Amino acid sequence: MAATHDSGATHSGPPTSPLTSDALVFFGATGDLAYKKIFPALQSMVKRGILTVPVIGVAKSGWGLEQLRARARDSLAQHGGGVDQAAFAKLVQLLQYIIAYAACSEAPPGQPTIWPFPPVSSRP
Repeated sequence: MAATHDSGATHSGPPTSPLTSDALVFFGATGDLAYKKIFPALQSMVKRGILTVPVIGVAKSGWGLEQLRARARDSLAQHGGGVDQAAFAKLVQLLQYIIAYAACSEAPPGQPTIWPFPPVSSRP
């Protein structure tokens, strides 16, 4: 049976090629959920060879990338069944970190932000 989407295009069956992503972005990278669940899942995905794109952690904490990597290592030791050295080495190569500022005006000059718009208070 064919499925019709809002675009009016008719599709029958699965895509002909695998879907790929340019990156995996997760918010709350320094939080409890990431510590207990996300980092172990990421290591598992790397071990199975299905995570090959940049992994971008976003959080409000003013951490640096080395602090996030250390947190990931500790997470795997405590909640991921241990650190798989080969998988972890690959994971840290993929891992990036962006600080989520409440507004662009809070970000230091040159610091990447995830907000493409001005703070609500300055909008018309």
